[in-house]
Amino acid sequence: MKNLIVTADIHGSYSSWLTMKNLLKPTDGLAVAGDLFDTKYGNYTNIDFQPGSIKNELTSFKHHFYYVYGNCDTPSFFPGVDTKMEFTVFNKKILLYHGHRPHHCSEDIDIVIQGHTHIFSLKKKNGQIFMNPGSITQPRNGRYTYGLIDNTSANLIELKTGKKLITIKF
Repeated sequence: MKNLIVTADIHGSYSSWLTMKNLLKPTDGLAVAGDLFDTKYGNYTNIDFQPGSIKNELTSFKHHFYYVYGNCDTPSFFPGVDTKMEFTVFNKKILLYHGHRPHHCSEDIDIVIQGHTHIFSLKKKNGQIFMNPGSITQPRNGRYTYGLIDNTSANLIELKTGKKLITIKF
């Protein structure tokens, strides 16, 4: 894997899903920190709300894919996932979850990724990196953002300009 693209809070928006897919190069992976589908509260009268189309495309998705349920996702819609997961990329142990910071985050975790707030954030504290990619669907601070992790750094990227807003080197 060359890059790990990080997002959260797509909320069933098919246009946002396509945007994320278009950011992926063949050697990239995708991590989604919850609320990909939003089948709990989603608005089926909105033409862009297409969780079923996203689900169907995942059956042939050719990238490394990491996903956890968010508070708006219904597990029965996309079974077999959990509310948090740990995985390793670029020799970094990553904790992926949706809600607020977990009460117990082991010290061997290098990067903590969370969604839920729709507000981007990237900080380093006590040797751990904390990332919230924000949202490309419904940002609460007016900036459409996503995360990018490679073998040297964690970054927050502004979708509109492609500019790195924050970078933390490993």
